[in-house]
Amino acid sequence: MQMLRMNDGAKIPALGLGVWQIPADQTARVVAEAVGLGYPLVDGAAIYGNEAGLGDGLRAAGVARDRLFVTTKIWNDRQGHDDTLRAFDDSVARLGLTPDLVLIHWPCPDRGLYLDTWRALIRLRDEGRVTSIGVSNFMPEHLERVIGETGVIPVVNQIELHPEFQQAELRALHDRLGIVTQSWTPLGHGRSFDAPAVQAIAARTGKTPAQVILRWHVQLGCSVIPRSTNPGRLAQNLDVFDFALDAAEMADMAALDTGARGGPDPMHFN
Repeated sequence: MQMLRMNDGAKIPALGLGVWQIPADQTARVVAEAVGLGYPLVDGAAIYGNEAGLGDGLRAAGVARDRLFVTTKIWNDRQGHDDTLRAFDDSVARLGLTPDLVLIHWPCPDRGLYLDTWRALIRLRDEGRVTSIGVSNFMPEHLERVIGETGVIPVVNQIELHPEFQQAELRALHDRLGIVTQSWTPLGHGRSFDAPAVQAIAARTGKTPAQVILRWHVQLGCSVIPRSTNPGRLAQNLDVFDFALDAAEMADMAALDTGARGGPDPMHFN
């Protein structure tokens, strides 16, 4: 598994399992199967409603804790300094373990609390209660504010990223700041599977369109967290480290960008 070094010195896997929309009664099974296949990273969140299953699945897999990377997130209605500290404790209790990385799930600018929330995460890090802290769905102005006010740069910004919505300017900012880009909804709900560029790469490599797109994320330097509950697809999604896209193919993939966001706009989602 390829690892990416974060700006706090810790490393994050380049590929993991996202558990968004996995039913709570299936989460333990899916997580255990994924870890058994070799997934080193599991990305969760309080709002997903399946943190308990995530923790149960990790324990059922029987893999040493230090070989796993676990993420959770602070939901919008728990923002604010003291509420964030309590929300973190609640997540730890549900997971039955301490996550490696905790993120602010959305900036929620109309709430006006993401800076206080960030200060709470800094406190958790400084007290040794979590190793790494980052954000999700932050736009440049949100990043600039938390960094400018605290001097602490998030290690990760997890953002919507797929062939139709590539966020090149935001990724370039991450590169300048030393922030790892992590891709959610990385397959874009399959909308690019039939694109000629994807089909051509799949034909050349003998890989599926999903594998081609996940490999594209890895070659962009991103950490990517696809979701599946199907054991066969879980295995396929992990099997993207034995081939590569060449420069021309990467350019063809870049040309698929339409700017079409599929999820909420971070400037207005609260």
